Amino acid sequence: MRSSRNSFLLIVAVVVLVLSLFLNISLGSVTISTGELLDGLFFNKWERASFEQIILNYRFPKAIVAVLAGIGLSISGLQMQTFFRNPLAGPYVLGISSGAGFGVAILILAGSIFGFASTAISPWATAFAGTLGAGLILALVSLVAWRVKDSMTLLIVGIMFGAAVSAIISVLAFFSGAEALKLYTIWSLGSLGGLGWNQVGLLSFVVFLGLIPVIFSIRSFNASLLGESYAESMGVNPNRLRWLMIGSTGLLAGAITAFCGPIAFVGIAVPHLARIVWKTSDHRILFPASGICGAILLLLCDAVGQLPGSAQSLPINAVTSLIGAPLVIGLVLRKNFSKEF
Repeated sequence: MRSSRNSFLLIVAVVVLVLSLFLNISLGSVTISTGELLDGLFFNKWERASFEQIILNYRFPKAIVAVLAGIGLSISGLQMQTFFRNPLAGPYVLGISSGAGFGVAILILAGSIFGFASTAISPWATAFAGTLGAGLILALVSLVAWRVKDSMTLLIVGIMFGAAVSAIISVLAFFSGAEALKLYTIWSLGSLGGLGWNQVGLLSFVVFLGLIPVIFSIRSFNASLLGESYAESMGVNPNRLRWLMIGSTGLLAGAITAFCGPIAFVGIAVPHLARIVWKTSDHRILFPASGICGAILLLLCDAVGQLPGSAQSLPINAVTSLIGAPLVIGLVLRKNFSKEF
């Protein structure tokens, strides 16, 4: 009975995801009706040539990025919460987001200090710098994971890495110019737009790679809910699970932060939302449910942030927190998660 209910809810969530995708693409400074959108996408009959450019070169890539970021961050957060058995763990607790920020800060802020023009920096350069920074922190975390076997120690060290890198970024910001500081601040607010199809394709490939370890870890995550000793008695190798989790989270959170900037709230809150709606701790259900819910949430938040009818748009971080946090607080107050961690 419960299996049928969960399957039905997953089907409903997929339908809501598709509707959210079309809603996201329809809204913006120029309103495009659903009928015009469907005619253009499926029959290549665009009422105006400008609609084709708006949809295919701006809104549709942005919507795909929202889906990828929602899936990647939500699944990363679920992995971290289960592995560390901590409801406040998220995809950035190992310092990977701070590492990506450090790479971008070196590019923008340090470049400003040494006289390089920050206005000439391309999205490819920003993404590459963020990837290098995230990779550096991931390598350090991996070194610690190799020497330290305790998961809580790994969590603390990851948080300390993030704090140290944030301090370095603050020093760079203090000495950088106003223009570079503004550019870095805008990047740190998060953005789903500004990526071309080549960048979207690369991000899709990395997210796909990051999801592969998850597929081979579902049984291990289920066993880990009952404690490390029980998981070992069930044949789970905690060390292997740790490396799979670090690799998956590093790819997902690192790539998304490098291309989109740090996006708050999603990775921590969406797994809890999936637990509440599906009423299960089975990761065979929670992983797809969290990914779908994360994609829906980011699509809806981006649609709200577009301020339909206005040329202005709000930072995605502000919208995700303002809309999502009160919703999840209300739901969490109805359920005690202490028994699940």
